Amino acid sequence: MAPSTDMSRFHQTLHKSKHIICVAGAGLSAASGVPTFRGAGGLWRSYNALDLATPQSFAKDPSRVWQFYHMRREKACSCPPNPAQMALAKLFVPDLLSTLSPGATFTLITQNVDGLSLRALRDLTANPQLECPPNLIEMHGRLFDTICTACGEERENLDSPIAPALAGTEGIVEAQEDEPDIPLELLPRCGQCGGLLRPGVVWFGEVPKRLEEIDVLAKEADLCLVVGTSAIVYPAAGIADTVRQEGGKVAVFNLEGTPADKRANFRFLGPCEETLPKALFGGLEPEMMLQEG
Repeated sequence: MAPSTDMSRFHQTLHKSKHIICVAGAGLSAASGVPTFRGAGGLWRSYNALDLATPQSFAKDPSRVWQFYHMRREKACSCPPNPAQMALAKLFVPDLLSTLSPGATFTLITQNVDGLSLRALRDLTANPQLECPPNLIEMHGRLFDTICTACGEERENLDSPIAPALAGTEGIVEAQEDEPDIPLELLPRCGQCGGLLRPGVVWFGEVPKRLEEIDVLAKEADLCLVVGTSAIVYPAAGIADTVRQEGGKVAVFNLEGTPADKRANFRFLGPCEETLPKALFGGLEPEMMLQEG
């Protein structure tokens, strides 16, 4: 049976759901202007960007890898949260979530590393210092986190640039002679031990974060929102599969159809910044009683 496109039926399911999860991918951030380097032709300068997202590349040329991630940090800084991200941020606020389903829980599991989901929540609550809540799972890490390669300390770093020597390198388009070879001592360093920092993202060959917890959440969920992702790349693709196997409902919000859609209960095609706010809040802004801080 083809997935339903009936918004009123989706609303009925939403209002009855008590354990809601959302699996988000690059399409969630597309309206904010965040570039993606996945797939063929994903070049940065003259390099395959995906080849730079490995521990081996960082060990071989930390200057080049840090220039790549500095560029991504600077770009993400300039991209505002979009309406889809703001709609999901509202589900973190108990009073707003209860307008959809009293007593419900919500967890966002995002594959994105741009930090825009957290920024949306900080904007919504007018609290720029808000810590990342436990029910926001950034399974591939975040551009604005760093990990010390010496002492292992992991922390948020919003400095722009993250190291003075990286300033301006985001504007270098071609490699070859224009690419500086920044000395190790001038790359981002740990404030605790002085060790070399690495970007706090999950690279190819590394294990995504909180997988066991995600599996438990998927087994408990009675509604899974799939937003801006093809849901065919594992391990993220397995989340919706688990929800279905355990009897939960799946609703897909994507720009175009994907092979995984045939297993969904609902499918709403189009820009998720348009479809998702309508699906969650009917396109209307609910009254927000938010406490400061």
